[in-house]
Amino acid sequence: MEESSFATLFPKYREKYLREMWSAVTRALEPHGIACTLDLVHGSMSVRTTRKTYDPYILLKARDMIKLLARGVAITQAAKVLQDDVACDIIKIGNLVRNKERFVKRRQRIIGPDGSTLKAIELLTQCYVLVQGNTVSVMGPHKSLKEVRRIVLDCMKNIHPIYRIKELMIRRELAKDPKLANESWDRFLPRFRKRHLKTSEKTARKNERLAQKEAARKEAGLDVEANKKEKPMKKVYTPFPPPQQPRKVDLQLESGEYFLKPHEKQAREVQQRKQKQAEATSKRRAERAEVFVAPIEQAAPAVEEKRKRKQAEQEEDGQEKAKKKKKKVRFTGAGSS
Repeated sequence: MEESSFATLFPKYREKYLREMWSAVTRALEPHGIACTLDLVHGSMSVRTTRKTYDPYILLKARDMIKLLARGVAITQAAKVLQDDVACDIIKIGNLVRNKERFVKRRQRIIGPDGSTLKAIELLTQCYVLVQGNTVSVMGPHKSLKEVRRIVLDCMKNIHPIYRIKELMIRRELAKDPKLANESWDRFLPRFRKRHLKTSEKTARKNERLAQKEAARKEAGLDVEANKKEKPMKKVYTPFPPPQQPRKVDLQLESGEYFLKPHEKQAREVQQRKQKQAEATSKRRAERAEVFVAPIEQAAPAVEEKRKRKQAEQEEDGQEKAKKKKKKVRFTGAGSS
């Protein structure tokens, strides 16, 4: 009798849980005639058919079950995939985003604050969703698996899950109305505009807005040409390329440096360096010497100048005293009369 089997690897951190729960896995598969083995040395699980296996498709279901166990799903939940109306999908999201920080943020966006986004997805799609590492494990009806896959992949492409959740809620309400069964629902579904546009799209929108403004100004009778800025004159087009710039070797040939011997070049460089150092040294010395230069002071007045100044002051005082005496004489004469 032919025997079919499937095997899958599991991570090291799942080893303890699988060892404890392997008896429950065996009990879940035994009624369907499927045998299972746990290899802790190589870190793998395998399922195979036996003589008691009557349903050939149950082997694929058992394979899905051990895959879910490897991806962190509990045994009680993973065993439900053996039912006919339950299917599973493992969505790989690890290679969709290159930047590690961005990947972690977008993966967290699927879960949402306190798991609210994940709970909303589960309620609307009637699926079980588990985000673990680089994969998202989904269990539920076949139709709902498509919707969850779309939400997860769009989220990793930077489309927030809330948009798809809103769309699912509207579809759920529309499905209740029998009149809309044979009609298109596109007019009811929300259309979300992209915020992040390409450069070409931004330019097209900007030109469109400018054209609308100009049309509005023309209708209002305002002069459009007066407000336009004068564009700079375009350069005259020449089909010929610009003249070739001289290379370093050409410049050396012109100056004669190219023909110098290595020791001559070295001596020349040393001389230039010393010359620069001497210039810098002299400049620094001049700056330091400026501090010690005496400031320009006014010369002390000579003895003759002092004598002349005293005489001038005495003459001014004598004139003032004579004026005061005259005033007193006038006042006294006026009083006696």
